[in-house]
Amino acid sequence: MCGRYTLSKSKEELEKYFQAEMLAPFQPRYNAAPTQLLPLITGAQRKGFSFFYWGITPDFAKNKPVAEKLINARGETVQEKVSFRKGFQQRRCIIPADGFYEWKRVGKKTKIPYRFTLEDGGLFAFAGIWEEYETTSGESRHTFLIITCSPNALVEEVHDRMPVILDREAQQRWLDPYSSAQTLQDCLQPFSAERMLSYPVSPMVNHAAQDHPSMIRRTDPMDQFGNYTLFG
Repeated sequence: MCGRYTLSKSKEELEKYFQAEMLAPFQPRYNAAPTQLLPLITGAQRKGFSFFYWGITPDFAKNKPVAEKLINARGETVQEKVSFRKGFQQRRCIIPADGFYEWKRVGKKTKIPYRFTLEDGGLFAFAGIWEEYETTSGESRHTFLIITCSPNALVEEVHDRMPVILDREAQQRWLDPYSSAQTLQDCLQPFSAERMLSYPVSPMVNHAAQDHPSMIRRTDPMDQFGNYTLFG
């Protein structure tokens, strides 16, 4: 599961990397969380950023609020599930990011948050799908989710799932309306562990309302929980 991520780069860096224009105001995000309005790029508008809410409402659930529980879809079954099949076929998107968080359980009640990034700390994109629904007031609302896959060797030390990370070439294939189902499925593989790194961060990331630069700094586990020390 991917329930938090970071996008700490500037608007200018985003526009340069993705070769797309961002017309709406943007502030770097250090703890992006479900239900929030976040930037992405759809296959229909590749030259511009759109802002959608994280957490989809599927076609069969009309007039429902943003669904926190539908924030991820498993890559292994995304094209088979009724909830996601049409999105997989027609409404694919990429979600800009430069890191994501996962929590390592080290005791019955203790979890250590880790941040995962590319080795160079650069931008990348998650594979996603988006939906549109009408609220009870008649307003059109756009939402998205992030597709997950089995973990690579690095993420596996912390969690049993990871978000699908797309490099530049895979981003183009994922957004291409003419890509075959097999080509799309081939995109949904674990990213190379050799091209990534991870480190422990402050438990402040547990709180969605917290969003500031200090959240992406390395924090020794013993500093997180007083006299607690993480082994292994």
